[in-house]
Amino acid sequence: MINTANGMMSSTASSSSAANNNAQSPGLKTYFKTPEGRYKLQYEKAHPSGLLHYPHGKTVTQVTLAHLKDKPAPTTPTAPSSSFSTSSGVRSAAARLLGASNGSRLSFVGGNGVSKSVSASSRVGSLVASGSSNSTSTSNFDGKGSYLIFNVGDAIYISDLNTQDKDPIKSIHFSNSNPVCHAFDQDTKDGHDLVIGLNSGDVSLRQQLQDVGKKLVGAQHYNKDGSVSISRCTSVAWVPGCDGSFVVAHADGNLYVYEKSKDGAGDTSFPVIKDQAQFSVAHARYSKSNPIARWHICLGSINSIAFSTDGAYLATVGRDGYLRVFDYSKEQLICGGKSYYGAQLCCAWSMDGKYILAGGEDDLVQVWSMEDRKVVAWGEGHNSWVSGVAFDPYWSSPNSEGIGETVMYRFGSVGQDTQLLLWDLEMDEIVVPLRRCPPGGSPTYSTGSQSSHWDNALPVGTLQPAPSMRDVPKISPVVAHRVHNEPLSGVLFTQESVLTVCREGNIKIWMRPGVSESPSSNGETVLSSSLKEKPLLSSKVGSTSLKQ
Repeated sequence: MINTANGMMSSTASSSSAANNNAQSPGLKTYFKTPEGRYKLQYEKAHPSGLLHYPHGKTVTQVTLAHLKDKPAPTTPTAPSSSFSTSSGVRSAAARLLGASNGSRLSFVGGNGVSKSVSASSRVGSLVASGSSNSTSTSNFDGKGSYLIFNVGDAIYISDLNTQDKDPIKSIHFSNSNPVCHAFDQDTKDGHDLVIGLNSGDVSLRQQLQDVGKKLVGAQHYNKDGSVSISRCTSVAWVPGCDGSFVVAHADGNLYVYEKSKDGAGDTSFPVIKDQAQFSVAHARYSKSNPIARWHICLGSINSIAFSTDGAYLATVGRDGYLRVFDYSKEQLICGGKSYYGAQLCCAWSMDGKYILAGGEDDLVQVWSMEDRKVVAWGEGHNSWVSGVAFDPYWSSPNSEGIGETVMYRFGSVGQDTQLLLWDLEMDEIVVPLRRCPPGGSPTYSTGSQSSHWDNALPVGTLQPAPSMRDVPKISPVVAHRVHNEPLSGVLFTQESVLTVCREGNIKIWMRPGVSESPSSNGETVLSSSLKEKPLLSSKVGSTSLKQ
């Protein structure tokens, strides 16, 4: 329960982890108000303090939301799957994901095919139990199949989103490097669904969800010991609609395209980059090589990447301050623009692919229009670097009932100022400059659709300089709330909640107005029906390039 009278949180749960959730930091409220109602802090997730250590230096926590799908039982291989149902199929899938059996101990087969116990330590990592309450079996899983995957220090932690247990259920520890980014593929067909990028540059592909009857197999590894690149990984993403393809961005400005069906053996070299300042694509010399292609994006680090929902376009932001948008299948730079100041750290697509959010060191949230290929709004409200942005795909504006297209967008941003900001973007109401203000003159403004006001579209592949502050419309947040004591690294939206994560690994779940305060079968039904209506966004949050 949450006592909103004094902003303090209490719980009737008997477990020690649930009791720890109640220890809210002084000065932080357990709720915040929005036009549609009050968001309440329901519970928190964090790493187990007893297991946390930093042998390779600190890293910024990133969170991936993994939705597991129901897998048909062996006796009924043709039975259709039902997302987020309460059937035993999901429970067994959850048990396989988290290694739950009759106890908390689990063996994991390493890359050399040798089974490694929970106490083993290797370069590829070992899967271990990370909580004293993990001796139970699948009774901990309610069947929704939603899990949080997050990195802290030298480990990847897995936590059940649908329980109030603060400690994670399992963890993967790496002995010689730190995981810094990761992505989950809920549509995988062969079980290898979790790709992890390390600060050594190595890439690990894990089989966290397996088909019924299959044994645990070793993780696949790419760029072993820097065979392709010695630069640290900064962001990873699965290619939507392309089973088995994923991309890995690095701090040296290169992005590599992998196919998980290839083992990465053989020649993995690429031609020398002739012009470091120009975008270029090189393909592998041999058909069996992996990675299959190298994209040289920019000078300096690529800080974040994001695919549009349909996989047609890839957006990148980097140390040089540019947002770039590529036609992925054509391997072509479409458009891009520079920040007002400094590096860009994070980016995200709207559900319909019309807008891109970007944030960074200028403390602004940039709204980029794909139709106009320009910045159409700047969000002002943060007092420090913007470290995470995301559209809310489940929010509907009050005036959108019965209308087929989106008339207003809700998005969120978090920053190193420890604040969560929520924004409403309605392009028909925004004030748009008609033209640049001539020297000594006054700017002209108009309301309405921005597409009729901007100059003709620039040639394909043009990177635009930073616009003048007076030439871009400004929007203000509808909510600004300090949610953590530590700088934030990401924000994520689910059907029932908003998740915020700080760079030290603490995750808070804020329940939406009208949502039950505890997980229940009714809430499960609501989640299931809604997700069938709306496809899921790529659920990755966080940035690995914050003031390091």
